[in-house]
Amino acid sequence: MFGRSRFRDFDWTLLGFIGLMATISVFEIYSATLHTKFHGFETRQLGFFAIGLVLMFAVSMIDYHRLLGIANWAYVVSIVSLVAVKLVGKKVLGARRWIALPGGIHFQPSEWVKLVLILVVARFFWNLGGRELRWPDILKAFALVGVPMVLVLSQPDLGTTLTYFPVLLMGLLLGGIRARQVGIILLGLLLIGGIAWKSGKRLKPYQQARINAFLDPDSDPKGSGYQVRQSKIAVGSGGIWGKGATKGTQTQGDFLPIPYTDFIFAALCEEHGFVGATLVLLLYFLIYMRLIQNAQTAPDLPGTYIVMGIVGVLVFQMAVNIGMVIGLMPVAGIPLPLLSYGGSSTMFTFIALGIVMNIRMKRFVN
Repeated sequence: MFGRSRFRDFDWTLLGFIGLMATISVFEIYSATLHTKFHGFETRQLGFFAIGLVLMFAVSMIDYHRLLGIANWAYVVSIVSLVAVKLVGKKVLGARRWIALPGGIHFQPSEWVKLVLILVVARFFWNLGGRELRWPDILKAFALVGVPMVLVLSQPDLGTTLTYFPVLLMGLLLGGIRARQVGIILLGLLLIGGIAWKSGKRLKPYQQARINAFLDPDSDPKGSGYQVRQSKIAVGSGGIWGKGATKGTQTQGDFLPIPYTDFIFAALCEEHGFVGATLVLLLYFLIYMRLIQNAQTAPDLPGTYIVMGIVGVLVFQMAVNIGMVIGLMPVAGIPLPLLSYGGSSTMFTFIALGIVMNIRMKRFVN
């Protein structure tokens, strides 16, 4: 039972950091969409945060060992849901990623699959009993993550597909993979990636165009390179202190693409400058350090695996999103955790944080 005394072990400091980031998100979405047809999305995002907060507290009351116990069944259901997307999913802008639910709600299964994979991978490495990783173990781990990756990539959704990889990476690192095994895996991935790129059969034309634009943004400044060019202009024009809320010319002039989701960090840089961006990055640092501390104090190995899996996904999303905003990474359509607008990604983050809270509260339970 989780009485009032149990919530004394709730990570209220982490929740405070999350609340501050959520507040910044709502105000930045408001500012970035003020003179656009998307004005009002900040109210929706506030609703997403409210629902997410309720879910976080609810999930924090569920013993994470029970979640590990049903992880295999959840994995089967997640595969079925991804297949269902291919069969009956709603197609938007050439991609079939959502299932339409009553009430105008669109459910994106690929987001909650991340959570399932974190649990499944934690259970898998826990069951190995701490023994030295062998090649069959590594191949099984790759298969566990690889099946949903292939299904999501076929939607197509390269961005979400890439977010599954940090879960596998964290599992392998914590599981004790050896340097020689890492070298062989990297060599194999490079060969597969080179063959896929050369043949052009594994990437969609627009995905290849994004990579080409990353390598040479000036090759198609009004096409595939447009997003990155406008984003870099917005970031640079913010200077040290920024132009002020609702005063970003790139953002308000509708030059910056989708400034409330994928490029919200560019909008923030333009309006609040280097100082504002640094403060947000510092807040991310505090959140991730707090999560890592919870992983270090987890009551058992699966708890550590789960928290670090969550850390891996969130850090990867932040790194790729900010990297593409400043031109260091190809555009991948990955939202910025806790800042970008979006119901599915927000729900995933808060449910994941709820599991972290449960793991923390189990530290002193015999």
